[in-house]
Amino acid sequence: MIKLLIVDDEQIEREGMQAILEKTYPEHIIQQAKNGKRAIQMATEFQPDVIFMDIKMPGMNGLEAVEQISANHPHIKFIMVTAYDTFDYMRHAIKLGVKDYLLKPSKASDIVVTVGKVLKQIEEERKTLALSQYQQSALQKTLSLVETDVVTQLLFDHVHEVHVDMLVEMLDIRSTNEMFVMLVLIPTGSEHEYSKVKEKVRQTKSGWVGALYGNQLPIIVFRQPDKSYRSQATSLAREILSLSHAQHGTGWFIGVGEVCYSLEHIRQSYQDALVATMDTTLPMKYRFYKDISLSGDSSHGQIAPHQKKEFLDQIRLGNWNYIRLNVLNILQVYENDETELLQAQQRMLEVLWIVSRVLSEVGVETDSPLYPSQASDYRQLRLETIQILERMRQSYVNHYEKLESDTIQQIKQYIIDHSHEDISLDALAKKVGLSPIYISKMFKEKLGINYIDFLTECRIEKAKKLMCDPEKSIKEITFEVGYHDPNYFSKVFKKMVAVSPNKYRKTLLGI
Repeated sequence: MIKLLIVDDEQIEREGMQAILEKTYPEHIIQQAKNGKRAIQMATEFQPDVIFMDIKMPGMNGLEAVEQISANHPHIKFIMVTAYDTFDYMRHAIKLGVKDYLLKPSKASDIVVTVGKVLKQIEEERKTLALSQYQQSALQKTLSLVETDVVTQLLFDHVHEVHVDMLVEMLDIRSTNEMFVMLVLIPTGSEHEYSKVKEKVRQTKSGWVGALYGNQLPIIVFRQPDKSYRSQATSLAREILSLSHAQHGTGWFIGVGEVCYSLEHIRQSYQDALVATMDTTLPMKYRFYKDISLSGDSSHGQIAPHQKKEFLDQIRLGNWNYIRLNVLNILQVYENDETELLQAQQRMLEVLWIVSRVLSEVGVETDSPLYPSQASDYRQLRLETIQILERMRQSYVNHYEKLESDTIQQIKQYIIDHSHEDISLDALAKKVGLSPIYISKMFKEKLGINYIDFLTECRIEKAKKLMCDPEKSIKEITFEVGYHDPNYFSKVFKKMVAVSPNKYRKTLLGI
């Protein structure tokens, strides 16, 4: 619907113009103003799309009114209506951006033609704006999906550098020299807070948010130049915990990993953050890994720093001999140090809890590791620890036995068929009932390629085929294969194929 405003000091002129417009454009809204001053007021109140402005009016003339209205409402278009066909008037009007003019008296046919041209321009501008807004929205949605997948693969696998480069550039990350991981534990029943956490991080323009798996939400945070690592992490942790008064709830906790200086080493910071969340009963609902002593002190020590990454990786790989040996070695340290039995049992519970947490990453659900009672001696504690580990091992075995042998082919075919859509690891995980991390791991092991690289290859191969059609533009192909920004598509294509889309097409068509 278009709004039209007729400005003229002569009522008969206004009424005549309105009659002509209402007959031709009955669906549009038309109002009148009797002078330039009133037109300025109505420009704000009525918000017209087009103003028919008489030039010669008592008080403020039409050109003066146009100048003031344009300053505050640049989208409004003007058609001047005048009995003076002089060059000076028209030159001034053109400078003010006036679209056309009508001479008094005007024929109805002239008015209809002139208005029709301006209305067509408005319609085209609206379509362009709507398309631009749609493309921008689609691009942000795609980037959000890519962001989630890239975080998952950076922390648990290797991701193709092209996607990291694109994210850094398009998500406007301020600094990539120093980075660290924050692991947010979101309690059951509060999963809806995920979107709030993601928006909070996005507002800072300093981090990427991964997928929510189980109750764990990893965030890769890039240190901002104007803040120290600790102050930035503390500030973000408090903001996240403030959402829905999370700091007063049970189950919310944030572990903060150590700073690293390359995305290639970001997994180490994640391992730090995971260990920092092993005791969620602390009064302060966030903790830095650096604040935990993991040397060999029996009052704190579970896993030495140089062993920690290997230990967590072996849990994911299901190396139960290794897991059992290391857990029992930790228990032996407590016994040798004559640690008070109740304290040792609590420390062992934290170790088992970490094992359970890592298993949940790959979709293995286990019962919460709990001792049936307070151990009476180290022999009983050792026996019950072995029993808990065995139950976890059995859950791991059962989980993988339940997976159908064709699951990977099912996922692969789904990606091939839907590569032009906005699909993500999280969406795939829900479709087949697996965790995003497990799908990423399974892709790497079974196909020797990462999920996001496979999706990219599918899209690029489809783009190559479409380029055989000279009638299709690169922009059309961009959208058809699943991208929402031609520049982004071109960069990915060149990274994968080593030449730009235009150069590839010229070679293909022999141009």
